[in-house]
Amino acid sequence: VQLQASGGGLVQAGGSLRLSCAASGRQFSIDMMAWYRQAPGKQRELVAVIRSASNTNYLDSVKGRFTISRDNAKNTVYLQMNSLNAEDTGVYTCYAAGISNWAPFGIWGQGTLVTVSS
Repeated sequence: VQLQASGGGLVQAGGSLRLSCAASGRQFSIDMMAWYRQAPGKQRELVAVIRSASNTNYLDSVKGRFTISRDNAKNTVYLQMNSLNAEDTGVYTCYAAGISNWAPFGIWGQGTLVTVSS
């Protein structure tokens, strides 16, 4: 199973971006997908996690601004980021956990850089 992320870029403060992360491979099912971020000089932190449309969790600082969603048919997770500020700058990385060929897995996608200019 592989993850391919996209959607990062440069945006002005107050702007929006949408990140996508698609899983591909053979014979797998995904239980949980998440987005992490790492700001310069800081440790990686969990931003949002989704198990189902009714089962999501967010980092306190992004609540009300970010929305995580999932398209199960496309095995894709999205992170809609609104009202971005400089503190949201960082490398965003997706993560997925599930079952593949009867074995559990947890995999990381490549990071995508989000830069918010003030």
